[in-house]
Amino acid sequence: MRAARLVEHKKPLPVMEVPDPKPGPGDAVLRVEACGICRSDWHAWQGDWSWIGLSPELPITPGHEFGGVVEEVGKDVKNYKRGDRVTVPFHAGCGHCQYCLSGVPNLCENIQIYGLVSGFDGGYAQYVLVKNADFNLIPLPENVDGVTAAAIGCRYMTGYHGVVRGNVKPGDWVAIQGAGGVGLSAVQVAAALGGQVIAVDIDDAKLEKARQEGAVATINAKRENVPEAIKEITKGGAHVGIDALGVRDTVLNSVLSLRKGGRHVQVGLTTSEEGGMVSLPVDAITAMELEFVGSLGNPHPAYRGLLSLVASGRLKPKTLVNKEVGLEDVSETFEDMSNFRTKGFHVITRF
Repeated sequence: MRAARLVEHKKPLPVMEVPDPKPGPGDAVLRVEACGICRSDWHAWQGDWSWIGLSPELPITPGHEFGGVVEEVGKDVKNYKRGDRVTVPFHAGCGHCQYCLSGVPNLCENIQIYGLVSGFDGGYAQYVLVKNADFNLIPLPENVDGVTAAAIGCRYMTGYHGVVRGNVKPGDWVAIQGAGGVGLSAVQVAAALGGQVIAVDIDDAKLEKARQEGAVATINAKRENVPEAIKEITKGGAHVGIDALGVRDTVLNSVLSLRKGGRHVQVGLTTSEEGGMVSLPVDAITAMELEFVGSLGNPHPAYRGLLSLVASGRLKPKTLVNKEVGLEDVSETFEDMSNFRTKGFHVITRF
């Protein structure tokens, strides 16, 4: 099969022929219909995240946002068969640890992430192996196509779970730092749930897209003091702040923009500059009774609600797909990400 392979950090990804995956007894092989190019893949290409154990041995096939059709199943797979249309959470769970058994496999003790863990190839390929298929496959509604599944695959479901973790209520002011893939997803979800969304970015085109997806106000962080602007718009501060980027400034801007009793949700992972460490205004957090909450992916059981909202048309992740590309275009997309030139989702549909 053809696959785009990460062979060397910060170098173009060659497209090459590699052996087709073969399923073990409990596994499935998917024919990939579409796979998103996520900023997390870009981080792996950069060589980031060794401090959290996400530094796979090279070469590896990236890609953790995919939807497709079951091509082959192992002899022990009971719930899926050839021809079933499915998607997969980017965080594969073992299915038997305390977290998987309690409904939060995104916190699995043995978590594996496609294309970000050594030997665990992802979806920048014609076929991909899904381990523990009965646990990790998610069936798609009939009216949800492969491109939509890829759009949901990481950034959208991550934004969705971040909004849920923020406990957003109708009428709440929700300030979202970063209008990239995760940020725009969170904008759309929070607005659909009745939140009054403020989007923050340094790119006016991305901010305009955020307005199209439901933001009632936007702030360009290059031109304005973000906490002051948010407190002025909201007359006191945001009820919920979501950092969808993961750099020092966006973390602090989110926390400092909250009103008393507000909740900050950290979704974006940091870059090599922060190395996972960001100083926080602890006295303000204490005196204002602020909450600082982490959010990773989206638990498998929560897909039922997410996909129901997508199938009914209340959520529209496909509107965030800006460009469909081929395997040969991955390197150019990564270069554009390095310069913050991408808008919305880029999805591989030509293999």
